[in-house]
Amino acid sequence: MELDLRGKRALVTGASKGIGRATALTLAEEGCDLVMVARGAEGLAGIADEIGTRFNVSTQTIAADLSTPEGIRRVASEAGKIDILVNNAGAIPPGGLMDVDEKTWREAWDLKVFGYINLTRALYDTLKRQKGVIVNIIGAGGERLTPDYIVGGPGNASLMAFTKALAKGAYRDGMRVVAINPGPVLTGRIEMLLKTRARNLHGDDSRWREFFAVMPFGRPAQPEEIASAVAFLASPRSAYTSGTILTIDGGAE
Repeated sequence: MELDLRGKRALVTGASKGIGRATALTLAEEGCDLVMVARGAEGLAGIADEIGTRFNVSTQTIAADLSTPEGIRRVASEAGKIDILVNNAGAIPPGGLMDVDEKTWREAWDLKVFGYINLTRALYDTLKRQKGVIVNIIGAGGERLTPDYIVGGPGNASLMAFTKALAKGAYRDGMRVVAINPGPVLTGRIEMLLKTRARNLHGDDSRWREFFAVMPFGRPAQPEEIASAVAFLASPRSAYTSGTILTIDGGAE
């Protein structure tokens, strides 16, 4: 299916690895020019080189910490025209109420929760001029709240509410706002989490893939499967979709 994205300019945060990296590659394949943001310049240079080798699109990289006002300002000042914003940066650690201290909690929310909100606010006028699309990559933990993910679950739930609330007014500006809630995705982060669980349960982190057995289809999602959904939702093929949160978890109970 032709998604009619060629010539659009997309800004992807957390673009140096995982879902963000896969999203940048997928959008480049669809003909989007890319502005890629992450904390590390080296990782950004790697993905920019790969896109430059494989696709005939332009790339720009911005190394910035989106948990800080300075990082937000830098991205807003350097990004230029944007048609698509993909908020993806930030991973919130697991743990119960007494396991995660206030400093860790605030740092996690500053990057993911307030990072999404503040970057959206900083780029809103630019997106409004382009009749743009915002795609928030959030997480299924915001739907299934558990005490052992007490930092991430409520953080994700707040971003779900943010997506829906923003969409109710954004259409008046010709804009769409959507979100994706991935379940487990095979990234470096989930490998680390499953290795920790395997080490705690079995004393052997090499057994981390055994947890795949309880997942739908016997595996986590691939980052490219999430990225493909981002591309579709951001495209004119999905022009009447707004305020929607798409869960991609294989149908997990």
